[in-house]
Amino acid sequence: MKVIGFNHFTIEVRDVKHSVVFYIDILGLSEMNRPNFDFEGAWISMGGNQSIHLVQNQLMNEVAGGSRKLHFAFEVEDIYGFKDYLVSQGIVIIKDIKARPDGVLQLFVRDPDGYFIELTQIV
Repeated sequence: MKVIGFNHFTIEVRDVKHSVVFYIDILGLSEMNRPNFDFEGAWISMGGNQSIHLVQNQLMNEVAGGSRKLHFAFEVEDIYGFKDYLVSQGIVIIKDIKARPDGVLQLFVRDPDGYFIELTQIV
């Protein structure tokens, strides 16, 4: 028996529609078909068989994330251009572009519920 790959992760959000706008309209991901569960949610494709499952919980607590805590990362082609685009969309840059010790560029923003999102560019 062995694990054959990463499939999805689930996060709670206060407002699914608002979060869908962030992940689709701002980050450029795409919505997937979702089974007709008896609770509100959305599935967002990250490419291949990988996805984010958003589950609505209007009473959720504050997210305890950070650049060295709970966060997830997306690789982009042009981190400087993506940063300019995010700023033009009113997204606040939490940690500006910086090279990691291995040379990979990274910056951090937050989604509408406070989850830390890392954007990376391999140079």
